[in-house]
Amino acid sequence: MTKKKGYIFGAAFLVVIVVVSILTFQRSQPTTTTEEAEGPKIGEEKIVPEFAEKGPGKRDDWFMTQKGYEQGDIPRNAFQKAFDQTKQIRANTAKEAPGALDQTWTFNAPSNVGGRVVDVVVDPNNEDTIYIAAASGGVWKSTDAGATFKSAWDDDLVQSLGALAITSDGTLYAGTGEANPGGGSVVYGGTGVYKSTDGGESWEYSGLKDSNAIGRIVVDPSNPNKILVAATGPLFHDGGERGLYVTEDGGETWELVLEGANATTGAIDIALDSQNPDRIYVAMWDRIRYPNERKYGGEGSGIYRSEDGGASWTQLTEGLPAGEQVGRIGLAVSSTDADKVYATVIKTDGHFEGFYVSENAGGSWEKQPHHDQLADSQSSFGWWFGRNYVDPNDGNHLFVSGVRLMESTDGGQTWTRSGRGIHADQHAMAWDPNKPDRVYLGNDGGLYRSEDDGSLESDWVKAEHQPFTQFYTLDVSRQDRSRLSGGTQDNGSIRSWGDGNEGWNNYYYGDGLVNLINYENQDIVYACYQYGNCARSEDGGKTMTYFTHKTESERRNWLTPVVFDPNDPSIMYYGGNIVNRSTDGGKTWDAISPSLSDAKSNDQYPFGTITTIAVSKSNPNVLFAGTDDGRVWTTKDLGENWQEIEDPKLPDRWVTRLAVDPKDEDIVYATFSGFRSGDNGAHVLKSDDGGESWVDISGNLPNVPLNDLVINPKKRHVLYAASDVGVFVSPNGGKKWYTLGEGIPVVPVTDLKYHQPSDVLYAATFGRGVYEVELKGW
Repeated sequence: MTKKKGYIFGAAFLVVIVVVSILTFQRSQPTTTTEEAEGPKIGEEKIVPEFAEKGPGKRDDWFMTQKGYEQGDIPRNAFQKAFDQTKQIRANTAKEAPGALDQTWTFNAPSNVGGRVVDVVVDPNNEDTIYIAAASGGVWKSTDAGATFKSAWDDDLVQSLGALAITSDGTLYAGTGEANPGGGSVVYGGTGVYKSTDGGESWEYSGLKDSNAIGRIVVDPSNPNKILVAATGPLFHDGGERGLYVTEDGGETWELVLEGANATTGAIDIALDSQNPDRIYVAMWDRIRYPNERKYGGEGSGIYRSEDGGASWTQLTEGLPAGEQVGRIGLAVSSTDADKVYATVIKTDGHFEGFYVSENAGGSWEKQPHHDQLADSQSSFGWWFGRNYVDPNDGNHLFVSGVRLMESTDGGQTWTRSGRGIHADQHAMAWDPNKPDRVYLGNDGGLYRSEDDGSLESDWVKAEHQPFTQFYTLDVSRQDRSRLSGGTQDNGSIRSWGDGNEGWNNYYYGDGLVNLINYENQDIVYACYQYGNCARSEDGGKTMTYFTHKTESERRNWLTPVVFDPNDPSIMYYGGNIVNRSTDGGKTWDAISPSLSDAKSNDQYPFGTITTIAVSKSNPNVLFAGTDDGRVWTTKDLGENWQEIEDPKLPDRWVTRLAVDPKDEDIVYATFSGFRSGDNGAHVLKSDDGGESWVDISGNLPNVPLNDLVINPKKRHVLYAASDVGVFVSPNGGKKWYTLGEGIPVVPVTDLKYHQPSDVLYAATFGRGVYEVELKGW
């Protein structure tokens, strides 16, 4: 039950438009003009991709455009509906095809890499026990001070997390849906707040189903049944449950005590007076993501204070910036001086606006002198961070999250920054109440621990086992299936071998995208980062040779396709807006097509790039290519002539994958992103005549984007489909689809790889690492 209460006084802030890009992993600068480049080391400077302005820019553009195309946005509650459909398919599978569920998925790797941690809490009653929220991997628990983690979240719940809180008796509250907006990464919405009273063994739904994203959860220290939730609201739509919600009965009922000034304003941060929990500070944020722009600010943004536990509110304005230069705001209250409040303010363009201090409980604010390193810590995407943290034993010892972690020991007058031993992009901190010098830090690389009160001059220890990496792509060696590599969000291209290191290690730059392992010689590998910046190696990735400058294209997709000819791995294809072919393993390239997708003139979809290439095994002269503007092309003569396939049954949506039957080049499958609408709503189609005509075989699949499709080469009527809600199998060529196996969470699956010698299917997930399943009759 939700009731509205409370009032807002004072002026509101005006519209902010943020159009920026972000690279969130500290890494070394690649040399794009020389042949050889040593593999990069983690924790160094960021890169600026050579082709950054020539394709669908930034992760959220890539995500938003394909998911929303052709409707222009992502339909309201689309993912929630897909989850419900997935549950129904699983129930039908148990009745109609129980053998499909007999397949058992197991976690493969990696366990040592980690992924984005958006919140961390310390169990006050159990020594060395903490919980973290992974951005798209659920809740995780550690009982050894953050060295290793195990899942403390239901596999069938939405895996996207935004916030965590723990009460004095150990009750956990988890807010689903990441509130950090797209741009820094791909983000998924949630389904409300959940509660656990048994250390994460089980969870029950508590409320706020339509909040979509939760920015912060805070427990009233004087009343463990009073929980405050900053509901940020849907990123892609107005409306929903937005604002500050409070429960005083442990989540049984909720009241909206601070409502936004308009339909796009929600709450993003909460800070309580360290001595009087009835004094509450809330940062409100007016933000929405459109297909062609970010509006990460607006007239609803600002700081508010309540003196009566949330019954009434006043907007705080004196000394604070106003108007169109205000974006996201992070808050914290001094632990030793209850009247001292800290605020980090971001400009409309995502850059740092200023750090403010109030000495009178927010009545007035003073902007602190400009500090270059503090400003630089926000780069051009300060809305990705928005967190201040104060040492519970020293109110002048504080931290500001950013690309690098910033530390001040004098209340914000001077600052130091984290070094290269800590991964980039900080999101969460927590002090251990039983061990005051122990501090935990969550960032895009996972969980770190300090035993020196968080001092940036001392060592931080990274978790050893944190299996929630976000994968875009994956490949598996045909010779040795323990040899895997993949492209990951925030952690570059990583591999399971190399240099005697235990566990997976990074071997190429950026946000890792396409990874390939030569299927005849596993020492020949390929890795790409954003916008088709790719390199090859003949020594397993120890040294990399950049080759993108040898290809011809005017535009390149965020995830540019690179594929082998299935008959000869020395023959490769690369697609920007032009298909390129190499016959020497990527050393040299020749263009073999005209532009297959013209950049559109409107602002909504200005990309015009190739998104998928498929090569026939039965006839290598036959190729197919798909584009981000819904075009499908084929050539029957190795690129001498290209024909655009025009069939009204093909949806005008982003083509995610094309797959050709290994024994018959006339049998072709095409998968599409976006959400279905009307009659033109297929997600997977099949052609039996080389693309001349198509039939929709989406059948009972959930209404959710498909990311990949694999044909079982031994049983060609068996198809596997990767979606944003898991993996599905059709044993009859698409006539009916079933849930494939048990043991894998309901998580976005971005890539599938079938290992033919062992009959094992691998799934790259966005938030839970790599899973594998031995196929038994399926």
